[in-house]
Amino acid sequence: MHVPMVRIFVFAVFLFAFLIFCPFMAEARMASLDHLKVGSHPAGILCIIIFVVSYLAVLSEEYTHLSKSKPVLLGAGLMWVVIALIAPSYGVDHSGMRAAVFHGLGEYASLMLFLLSAMTYIAALEDRNVFNVIRARLVRSGMTYRQLFWATGFIAFFLSSIADNLTTALVIGAVVLAVGRGRNHFISIGCINVVSAANAGGAFCPFGDITTLMVWQAEKVEFFEFFDLFLPSLVNFLVPAFLMSLTIKGGERPEPDVEDVHLKQGAVPIIFLGFLTIAMAVSLEQFLGLPPFIGMMTGLSFLMIAAWFIAHTGPNRDKDFDIFKQVAAAEWDTLLFFFGVIFSVGGLAFLGYLEQVSHGLYGVFGPGIANISVGFFSALVDNIPVMFAVLTMDPHMDHFQWLLITLTAGVGGTMLSIGSAAGVALMGTARGYYTFFSHLKWAPVILLGYAASIGVHYVLNHDLIGLYK
Repeated sequence: MHVPMVRIFVFAVFLFAFLIFCPFMAEARMASLDHLKVGSHPAGILCIIIFVVSYLAVLSEEYTHLSKSKPVLLGAGLMWVVIALIAPSYGVDHSGMRAAVFHGLGEYASLMLFLLSAMTYIAALEDRNVFNVIRARLVRSGMTYRQLFWATGFIAFFLSSIADNLTTALVIGAVVLAVGRGRNHFISIGCINVVSAANAGGAFCPFGDITTLMVWQAEKVEFFEFFDLFLPSLVNFLVPAFLMSLTIKGGERPEPDVEDVHLKQGAVPIIFLGFLTIAMAVSLEQFLGLPPFIGMMTGLSFLMIAAWFIAHTGPNRDKDFDIFKQVAAAEWDTLLFFFGVIFSVGGLAFLGYLEQVSHGLYGVFGPGIANISVGFFSALVDNIPVMFAVLTMDPHMDHFQWLLITLTAGVGGTMLSIGSAAGVALMGTARGYYTFFSHLKWAPVILLGYAASIGVHYVLNHDLIGLYK
């Protein structure tokens, strides 16, 4: 069976079970008048069907080449039309509907502006050859294959904590492909290692993954508290990396590469401004209580002004450097996909279904088992809708459990190549070398790393159990 179809089939089974059983669960005890109690109402069933169909279309993106944002935007719009049609019969007037929709819009706007600024910085750094220089220097380093395996892994781990895991995987994955010419085994496990490291590195810093950013902006965990996950994340990367590295022969080196790449005009100031922007976003949130996107957008203004100087001043000015081209180069498909996810999941929450799922999952099994299981689900589905659903359910959890769900949702996608954007992207660029089944071969050691990271979290952070915000 074609790999995307495998993912579609498994996800369909999960959602079919949700569709059949969710409406007939015990009546939810709604804590807020902002929720409807539709139960098994045909309109509620229709909204679930719309959600299932739209997300199945997302999962088939590699097969159909239909951008993931298109079906979720359509699905979100249709769901809210259906909700608006039945809302009056549940006592919700137009003002109530507008309040519900604008609540979701506020959440999306803050995340979108934050990500837009971050993505623009990443695009500017790519344009200034920063990532190409990293790749070229590693290729010419003269290290052995085993040393390159560890070097690319550690760089991916730390780079993904300040950039996103997708960009990190593409940049460092290009290094693995360049130095591993003719070494299929090295390319295969090198790509697995990069995906594992990128996902693990994104779990201990709000800037490393959209899910950690969501938890931070929801004020479940403060910025510096995420670093309690550093050692669990590091263990998650190191355990499978060590076992995979044993299969690489020591002492063998790749052929030297003569490629010479230089930083373009303005690269160093943009790197400095990027770190300044991150520091400003954290500081404004910590000391003034301003949401992080305020600091990020202010930092974006710094980048825009710097771009003007790069393009119009100095003997080496670059007239072709236009910051709005970098804004256009941001991953708009991802930003719009995020809109569709937030409003689709928000629609299910407004209908009362997420309250029922929260009661069934967290109320019956407890937060520990529920949060660990989320990691397995994120290996089959994208972790963004999974995490947003958890945040929307807002189960009553202590600080320890919010860190646990941040860890498991972030690294759980490594268990399958299709479980994260990093893995899917590398399957495309390393086609034939890094595949679904080559990754699946190492799933047991990745699972061992997953279990080890959870164990380390329980050992190191047990003092956070029972601590509530």
